Amino acid sequence: MRSGISKRSALGFILVTLVLNSMGIGLMMPVMPSLLTELTSLPVSEAARWGGALSVVYALMQFAFGPTLGNLSDRFGRRPVLLVSMFAMAVDYLIMAFSWHLAVLFIGRTLSGVAGATFSAASAFIADVSSKEDRAKNFGLVGAGFGVGFVLGPMIGGYLGEYGPRAPFYAAAGLSFVNFLFGYFMLPETLKDENRRDFDWKRANPFGAFKQIAAYPAVRTLLLAIFLFDIAHYVYPSVWSYYAEEVFAWSPGDIGLSLAAVGVGFAFVQGYLIRVLEPKLGPGRTLFIGLAANLVAFAGLAVADTGWMAYLLISFAALGAMATPAFTGLMSVRVPDNAQGELQGLIASAAGLSMVVSPLVMTQVFATFSGPDAAISFPGAPFALAGVLILAAMLIALPFMRLQERLPSPSEAADRKTPAE
Repeated sequence: MRSGISKRSALGFILVTLVLNSMGIGLMMPVMPSLLTELTSLPVSEAARWGGALSVVYALMQFAFGPTLGNLSDRFGRRPVLLVSMFAMAVDYLIMAFSWHLAVLFIGRTLSGVAGATFSAASAFIADVSSKEDRAKNFGLVGAGFGVGFVLGPMIGGYLGEYGPRAPFYAAAGLSFVNFLFGYFMLPETLKDENRRDFDWKRANPFGAFKQIAAYPAVRTLLLAIFLFDIAHYVYPSVWSYYAEEVFAWSPGDIGLSLAAVGVGFAFVQGYLIRVLEPKLGPGRTLFIGLAANLVAFAGLAVADTGWMAYLLISFAALGAMATPAFTGLMSVRVPDNAQGELQGLIASAAGLSMVVSPLVMTQVFATFSGPDAAISFPGAPFALAGVLILAAMLIALPFMRLQERLPSPSEAADRKTPAE
């Protein structure tokens, strides 16, 4: 590495960067309803519609620009893309903190969606400093950073929200700027000169990037599987609050506590457990265990009727978090080093699209099978549908779940480098 620091230190730096970034996102979650009611003069039930629209705008920007930023990181390096993203996030939070009209809030969320390259560029960073054998377990750091930030962010945001709905946005802006300074002084460049390639607009979009990745049939198949997995996984942010209130009669505090438990579980599994299990099991079997755990969690939540059952199933959901880094690791070793950013951008794009599809589908399914007017009362229906999607993902990815997955040989890797150049 150019800075001379160790790979372990580099991974430590990127983990802190991810935690700080996730905390910035989580800080604004508790006060968004209050800010929306202030800007729209609508009751919370109606303002929530605008909250959903803001989420869709963010996800669409992620879908559209994920490959663009991934390709830029393959051309100019991971460091400048990460730094621009961090600085842009700080500006975005300031825009939202000063917002005087709903349109200004939409401008802020649009900017954050466009600049939200942190996770895809961070994944490419991890691929650069990891051997092929270590990539799956090291990709767990992305989820671990998100998990820690997911726990700390809302807690701090809820406390700061007592001083007004805009206070957490100022804090998030400051945190993002600290993140930028941290990256500026501490993050090294990990992309070697020989692995850089020219930027091409024809491939720096979701469709062009998919055309390039389609040259690798295994990656194309796994991308479909992870897309189905993401749609299933986003059932949690889509309906968990409504489901927990409907089925368990939980208060907002109870719901917040359960989400904190999810964040802690995800951080433990992706930050520690996968690093212990994946070297022993291999990415294929790790993926199988992760998907199987998700299947158990979704099947159980579909029929759960008590809170203690939900917490038991949260442990399976946390174990299922191993699937994401295993998916990413299996795909990463199948593309050349000069296309890692493009791959991670495409994965981020698939996640962005699933963030649009899943809330629309899961909330409608929940509404159809819940409430006193439902023809069939089955509030766990969204989780049943998520289980079906996980089963489909398992069947698609089954050929890659062998105990000893044969990696491309050096000569094969060299031959495969052509389509990405």
